[in-house]
Amino acid sequence: MKKLSRAMTIISTLLILAISAVAVSAQARPPLPRPSSKAGVMQTIGTTDISIVYSRPAVKGRTIWGDLPTAVAGEATLDDGRVRPPGAPLVPNGHIWRAGANEATLFTIADDVNVNGQPLPAGKYSFHAIPGKEEWTLIFNKDDGQWGSFSYDAKKDALRVKTKPTWVTDSKEFLYYGFDNITENSATVYLRWEKVKVPFTIEVKDVVGSTMKRLEAYVAGAKSDDPGPAQNAANYAKANKQNEAAAKWFDAAVKAVDQQIAAKATFANLSRKANILLAAGKRDEAIATGEKAVAQGKAEKADTAAFEKRLADIKAGKL
Repeated sequence: MKKLSRAMTIISTLLILAISAVAVSAQARPPLPRPSSKAGVMQTIGTTDISIVYSRPAVKGRTIWGDLPTAVAGEATLDDGRVRPPGAPLVPNGHIWRAGANEATLFTIADDVNVNGQPLPAGKYSFHAIPGKEEWTLIFNKDDGQWGSFSYDAKKDALRVKTKPTWVTDSKEFLYYGFDNITENSATVYLRWEKVKVPFTIEVKDVVGSTMKRLEAYVAGAKSDDPGPAQNAANYAKANKQNEAAAKWFDAAVKAVDQQIAAKATFANLSRKANILLAAGKRDEAIATGEKAVAQGKAEKADTAAFEKRLADIKAGKL
């Protein structure tokens, strides 16, 4: 009976210790200075936000890149200095690295993209790399909350891509990320540290589609008597041949400005309605409303000269 009691006491103690360990590991890390400071960079491509949050290790005179003096089988991380063989570089070739310091580097992508031509869904990813002298493997992993690469699980990979590093003469003491070669739908992301620059390309798969989704929310959040959001959205949709959406948003803009006119007709809101109707392809209605706007403007003693010139151009078919 005493042996059973002692066994139960030991088991209870172990359970308490295990629960305490989990509780401690789940706590937020204390707000203390770190040798590798936290940093972040963000770039918008089209309307798609891409952000990178990472920590910046320093060279500090150490050997950063290279082969291990004695090969270690597999690609498991050697980020833990207590595990790395003596004389090993800080980031040995062929082994997974957190691509920064402290927590694994965090990549957040607001829309579906292509990375070096390969699809990556919108989401948050921990970013890891397997360096090499001639080729790197870049890894986007679905476990976005891990510390370093210590708990890295390849089964959670969303994407692996290959890229070629560029070796340069000038050394950068602190690691950093940047964006280069920015176009309407793509950019080159690069990691820069010591004498290496590692680039890869991110391309937004559907800039118009992602923008249209955001415009839906933008218009939905507008006040019922504010034509601006619907008008802006309609103009973008029209310019990008999204004709059904453009027609819907032009109608919404007209309804919104009609609320203003119902409350009090002014030269400003009548002339705005005329412009919306013209953009919507409703020329005759635009002319009729434009004439009302001119009459209202003269009653207000407003300067209508520029609008009258525009109205004349509409009637002449120049607009």
